[in-house]
Amino acid sequence: MATFTVVVGDPETGLAHQLEAEGQDANRFIGREIGEDVDGSAVGLDGYTLTITGGSDNAGRPHNETVAGSRLQEVLMDERQTGYKPSRSGERRRITARGRELSDETAQINVTIAERGDESVESLLGLDDGDDE
Repeated sequence: MATFTVVVGDPETGLAHQLEAEGQDANRFIGREIGEDVDGSAVGLDGYTLTITGGSDNAGRPHNETVAGSRLQEVLMDERQTGYKPSRSGERRRITARGRELSDETAQINVTIAERGDESVESLLGLDDGDDE
C-alpha cells in the first residue's frame, strides 16, 4: 500500500501544510501527472481542488516534467529547473530525475490549492487557535 507525504501550499496565506495520504486516499494520486487537478478530500480538504506541482521519490530525486512516465532518466539540464541550479552562465549538468507521472515510488507530492471550498484550510485540518476576539 502506498503512503505519501503531501505538502499543500496555500497561495493566499503563503503557508504550507504537510499531510499524509494512505491507502485508498494515496491511490488517488497514483498515475496522475504534474499539472493535473486532484480532489482535496484525499488529504482531508473536502470541497477543495488541488493542482500537482511536483514531488520527489524516496532517494530525493525530483520529478521532472520533461521525462515521460514514472521511470528514472538522466536529463541534461542547462538552465535552472527543479533539482538543478547552475552556478555560472552556460553550465550544464546531467541530473537523474524521475518522470512526471506519480507512482508508488514517490515519497513526497507537492500540491497547491487551485479552487477553495466553503470552509477554511485551518478549520478543516483542526488548526484553529480558538481565539475569538
